[in-house]
Amino acid sequence: MSRYVVLACALLGLAGVVAGGPARGEDLVDLVHPLIGTGGGPIGYGRTMPVVTPPFGMTGWVAQTRQSGHPGLSYYHKDRSISGFVGTHQAALWMGDYGEVVIMPESGAARSGVAERALPFSHRDEVARPDYYRVVMGPEGRAIRAEMTAAAHAALFRFTFPAGAARRVMVEASRPGYAGGVRVDEAKGEITGYDPRRSDADLGPLKLPQFRGYFVVQFSRPARMSVYPAMPPPDGATDRERGAFATFDPGTDAVEVRVGTSFISVEQARENLRREIPGWDFEAVRRTLHDAWQEKLGRIAVEGLDDAQRHIFYTALYHALLYPRSLSEYGRYYSAFDDRVHEGASYTDFATWDIFRAEFSLLTLVAPERVGGMIQALLQDYRQGGWMPKWPNPSYTNIMIGTHADSLVAEAIGKGFAGFDRSLAWEAVRKDATVPPDGDATNDWRDRKPGTPYEARGGLGHALRLGYIPADRTAEAASSTLDDAYDDWCVAQVAKAVGRRTEYEHFLRRSMDYRTLFNPATGFMQARKLDGSWAGPDAGWTEGGKWVYTFDVLHDVGGLIGLMGGRAALAARLDRYFDGNYDWHSNEPSHHVPYLYDFVGQPWKTQARVREIMRTEYADTVSGLDGDDDCGQMSAWYVFSALGFYPVNPASGVYMIGSPLVSRARLRMADGAVFTVVADRNGADDPYIRSAMLGGAPLPVPMLTYQDMMAGRTLHLVMAARPGRWGARWIAPGLR
Repeated sequence: MSRYVVLACALLGLAGVVAGGPARGEDLVDLVHPLIGTGGGPIGYGRTMPVVTPPFGMTGWVAQTRQSGHPGLSYYHKDRSISGFVGTHQAALWMGDYGEVVIMPESGAARSGVAERALPFSHRDEVARPDYYRVVMGPEGRAIRAEMTAAAHAALFRFTFPAGAARRVMVEASRPGYAGGVRVDEAKGEITGYDPRRSDADLGPLKLPQFRGYFVVQFSRPARMSVYPAMPPPDGATDRERGAFATFDPGTDAVEVRVGTSFISVEQARENLRREIPGWDFEAVRRTLHDAWQEKLGRIAVEGLDDAQRHIFYTALYHALLYPRSLSEYGRYYSAFDDRVHEGASYTDFATWDIFRAEFSLLTLVAPERVGGMIQALLQDYRQGGWMPKWPNPSYTNIMIGTHADSLVAEAIGKGFAGFDRSLAWEAVRKDATVPPDGDATNDWRDRKPGTPYEARGGLGHALRLGYIPADRTAEAASSTLDDAYDDWCVAQVAKAVGRRTEYEHFLRRSMDYRTLFNPATGFMQARKLDGSWAGPDAGWTEGGKWVYTFDVLHDVGGLIGLMGGRAALAARLDRYFDGNYDWHSNEPSHHVPYLYDFVGQPWKTQARVREIMRTEYADTVSGLDGDDDCGQMSAWYVFSALGFYPVNPASGVYMIGSPLVSRARLRMADGAVFTVVADRNGADDPYIRSAMLGGAPLPVPMLTYQDMMAGRTLHLVMAARPGRWGARWIAPGLR
């Protein structure tokens, strides 16, 4: 039992084919339904897109049913026309795109406007897969068949035209009002250009005059080429052509088009294309992409799921493996933090407020070879821009609160990952925790407030004096105070790892500042004003409220139990939370809450709640995600929960046990070990755990560790139709 007490203390912040692969011959890519989450319906709108790209690909390719914005994605399932195929870098509805390029086949008259060139389509004529997309567009008898596949920085299209009409391909470099441009070279059969548009241009402090999304487009057939002008030309633009047409002879039935992209230069886009799609073999490119997805999806093999659950599971894994997006271009990358090109590798589109909860933890299991590079990318951003970013898109955006890159760094260090500078990591997280951002004394740090300095921990200057962020000085103050307390715990872990014992103890103490917001008169967390008085109960929250955020103490659940008055009191509050329909699974702050029953001696309620959430909040439909997927977090929750465990405190390396959907699962770890989950007598009506063993020994507590997985142990559960007492005797240490 002592081993598990130590593990519990770590969780609470109080103490110092092939085995594992898919079945032989099973095509896991077939199980992915990229249209899940692309439209609204009874469950919700997951705000995903059916992008064709490799895992972590720099550029994704998707049919453009509408022009993206922030908010607004390029693809929405309820739309009925397509105006192009966009090489997108958009990670979420609220972020917008940057440096994109659009390709559109046309017949008849040349049309450059979005509405004028759009062609109707039916989802009956659409195939969407991670490695391939196909659609038939246009009126009957004059329809164009479009197919595409892709590589990390490039795409290959195959357009089949109707007989008897003009055949052309439009290339859109930039929208009206933006100073992008194209050049045509008929002799080379090539259109090149760039797009300087980035949606985060007004959301962060950096201007980035050198930012460009470059591209090169090549054709398999000779073409006559022409440009079309910006209407009206953007102010001060030197390039007034924002697009071009390649027109083919009337006898040309089909044309292949390959596109290379880059953030470095046109020459680098051409080099990326040469390396990834040197010829015109569409099926060979597709096979390569298919195999890349098959390998990654095969890191987890599952049994016991019905067809719909298998589709949901592997689609969720597909979503989780899209981000963060790689920025590496064969040994170089463009930095949106100092506007220069560097040697090395990088990543962007870290939605840290979302993904620190489970998505990043999932990547440590299924993409461990990427983790060190991802952390190094955050540290490069720190070195080049002054801070680790919250959500780079590709630069600072000031989107969301907290400095949850601290959690990613702490988790990577705690799990023993290498490939980044630990001293620099300590320097970066320490700055997050100790240096108020510029203008902190006077800026209220409202979300998406344009023209502000980088936010970091907005309100930190007040918190250093008061122990909390005052709601009458800083927006989202209550949520920020709670999030910053967790991040302080993470900073403490980094300090400990680099031998800074004094700083470790300091930040560990400071991580208890969440207690300043607990109002004993109401039993809820509540914002405070500068003078120490309570603000209104609805003041200071971020995408949630008092019911959700009262449980936002990931690093010290034992302390929360003490504030509440004991295990029974917290259990009763959790019952009211769920029975009163206060759970808001469509947003991330609620994701850990059903697992808190594990801490209060009622793990059977965790088991029942997570089964119910998986059943009601996820489906094999276009509305199968109830809320923004946000770079894979919503999907990662499902992957973990279907396997039977979840990282309540992700930086601890400890996972709380829920109720698996699988009867068996095998996770292939980085060193070749296989962690196995076995759930005997499991079924839709058997959500409860009767008994558990780990590595052949009885498991008395509802938790396991990253080390257990790396050791290749087996978690063996016996399920039942009625609640049992397994795990109920565990008492979380540190109760106050």
